[in-house]
Amino acid sequence: MSSLTQSPPSRAVTTAPRKRAKGREVWEESPTWFGQFGKGTVLTVVCALVIVPVWAVVITSFSTKSSINAAGGLVLVPHGLSLQNYQLIFSGGTVSQALYVSLFVTLIGTALSMLVSVLAAYGLSRPRSFGQRPLLMMLIVTMFFNGGLIPTFLVVSDLKLYGSMWAMILPSMVNVFNILIIRSFFQNTAAEMIEAARLDGANEWRLLWSVVIPTSRPVLAVMTMFYAVTYWGTFFNALLYEPDSRKWPLAMVIYEYTYSGNQMPGMGTTGIGGLQNASQLGLQMCVVSLSLVPIIVLTPFVQKHFSKGMLTGAIKG
Repeated sequence: MSSLTQSPPSRAVTTAPRKRAKGREVWEESPTWFGQFGKGTVLTVVCALVIVPVWAVVITSFSTKSSINAAGGLVLVPHGLSLQNYQLIFSGGTVSQALYVSLFVTLIGTALSMLVSVLAAYGLSRPRSFGQRPLLMMLIVTMFFNGGLIPTFLVVSDLKLYGSMWAMILPSMVNVFNILIIRSFFQNTAAEMIEAARLDGANEWRLLWSVVIPTSRPVLAVMTMFYAVTYWGTFFNALLYEPDSRKWPLAMVIYEYTYSGNQMPGMGTTGIGGLQNASQLGLQMCVVSLSLVPIIVLTPFVQKHFSKGMLTGAIKG
């Protein structure tokens, strides 16, 4: 009798784990040793493909001319490190001026782009906004069709922007894709709080500043990063609208003196300040390394917002 009463619990205990194991999805199962080895190998290769080129650029920028000649190009193993390449490019004045121009374009351009994007996205995210759907359709059309290079150049020239640093900001100030992502995020963020604030008498400016923006920090951080990286790396607008080399941003200096192989003004074969042993490749890698600094510094602070900001803004709605 006791054996009959104890048998059902034993069957229940033995069958329960089988049901849980059978109900698991593929991605919930523990990976095999082969899968772990494969993932580790792929991640190692990807990290090497990203880190090794950056390492070579940075080490070459600190290497002497003899080390670069001995390596036959980019240096992978540090030997004979020196700061003379950085002293030389800053003594010439071209890179220093380009850094100031890039900082101005990046800071002012990012601020203006975020201001326009946030205001446009908020207006397009409100169902009762005047002309919301026609304006949205007009913006979407510009993603696939535009006036072209020559009409844009004529517009910039007619607005007296040719030869001005504003020509590197205003033509690319609005990004429709970024506006749509912010709009999608605004549509699905803090809906109950917005309705409660409206009942309390808050106007649209108050809603935007006190409710929408504080609850949308992830997507705003990501979009700020995107705009800043775009402005920091811009050179095409400078190539089209800025003939004065003293107003070139750092990306344009890289294109002109690194990619094209031209020599920077003020940097003759004898060097500056007694630096006669500088390598042209070392100088080029110095400029490239300087262009990487803001991205490397800012990315860790915005990285935590990427998944939440981009996925929520793109999938919701």
